[in-house]
Amino acid sequence: MIITLTGNLLAERTFEFPSWEPGRTQRAARESFQVGGKGINVSRMLARLGARTVALCFAGGATGEECLRWLNEHERGVDCRAFRSGTATRAGFVVVAEGRERTETTFLGPDVAPDEASLAACAAWLDAEPAGHALAFCGSFPGWETPAAAPLREAISRRIARGGGNVYVDTYGAPLAWFVEKPVALVKINRAEFDRLAREAGAGDSALAPENPMPARLDAARRRWPAARNWVVTDGPRPVWHAADGGAPASHQPPAIREVSPTGAGDVLFACILHGLVGRHFALAEAVGKAIPFATTKAAGSGLPGQHS
Repeated sequence: MIITLTGNLLAERTFEFPSWEPGRTQRAARESFQVGGKGINVSRMLARLGARTVALCFAGGATGEECLRWLNEHERGVDCRAFRSGTATRAGFVVVAEGRERTETTFLGPDVAPDEASLAACAAWLDAEPAGHALAFCGSFPGWETPAAAPLREAISRRIARGGGNVYVDTYGAPLAWFVEKPVALVKINRAEFDRLAREAGAGDSALAPENPMPARLDAARRRWPAARNWVVTDGPRPVWHAADGGAPASHQPPAIREVSPTGAGDVLFACILHGLVGRHFALAEAVGKAIPFATTKAAGSGLPGQHS
């Protein structure tokens, strides 16, 4: 089983217009609602691939209640465990313009940190689950460095120790800096996040600098953070670089597409890599290679069922 953890749930509305431009009032032709957040998206895709998954999240306020109702009605294939928070779930919306070429523009509300009680409840739930179940830490996590989140950080540390590092990470900022020091199974990030991590924590190793070739940078990252066993670095339509434990860095080139929206494509990629590594026991290179077509199809706007940002 793969457990996903979403620290920043999203109540997301989509407005669809025949055409759209900023600076004037416009009336949408259609409106819809869905729940976003990286871990939720990853669990959706895992369920569609036939994997058993549980999606952990934090929900609060009227927006949180709307998210939970929607998940209960529309995502019956995903076992969702929500920890109730006193802070309201963030909101966002997507503007879709059909026009000659379909475009999507996503607007996200301010990040909202879960409260102390919900974080403690999540920590207790993880402690009670078998360490053999994979844990995927997904997306941003407001308040990660605060004292309130200490029980969750400690529970994940215990899980890493008990499960032999059966934790997979697709995050950035403070959580990323925390996880790369731990023996996690995989760090999957995009090029901008990799560059930021290198700037903030790679002082003294010039090989990490962005102007260097990616193979040299990945080798430098493995020297700087030797505990993290496997790395995947994406860069939009450019090559996806990966480095397996003990192997040389390598890359896969995504196929050329007309991109409608990259939002959510990284979630699909992460889900498919997880399915390959955990469910199919693929080597990292094979898992990445088989995941890329799903992600590019999503970026091309194919409408993979249930895959919202």
